[in-house]
Amino acid sequence: MSLNDPLADALSHIKNTERVGKMECSIKPASKLIGNVLGVMKEGGYIEEFEYIEDGKGGVFKVKLRGRINNCNAIKPRFFVRVREYEKWEKRFLPARDFGMLIVTTSKGVMSHNKAIEAGLGGQLLAFVY
Repeated sequence: MSLNDPLADALSHIKNTERVGKMECSIKPASKLIGNVLGVMKEGGYIEEFEYIEDGKGGVFKVKLRGRINNCNAIKPRFFVRVREYEKWEKRFLPARDFGMLIVTTSKGVMSHNKAIEAGLGGQLLAFVY
């Protein structure tokens, strides 16, 4: 683990665990950002559930997987996106239209790009998952 980008480490750990065929993984260190991204992935149906466990060393997320993730990764650098530009980024990071989602941080919190479009919000790209 590099620990330079904990979000990238967490997402690659989820992807690798899923590739091996396991149904549960633990992510450490835990952070609010990682928790918010996991929440968006749960809403999108990519993970079953997750829980935060305090271990005195930064905490751990226990994540139950569904076996639905083909690929997920952090987007670096974290590009800023306007509402009308989401389609351009969908073409760049997602394999097909209406397949997968971009995870964006906006002024109203972390959400999927579809919710951000509905709310008319731009933001910074954090990750993609499909």
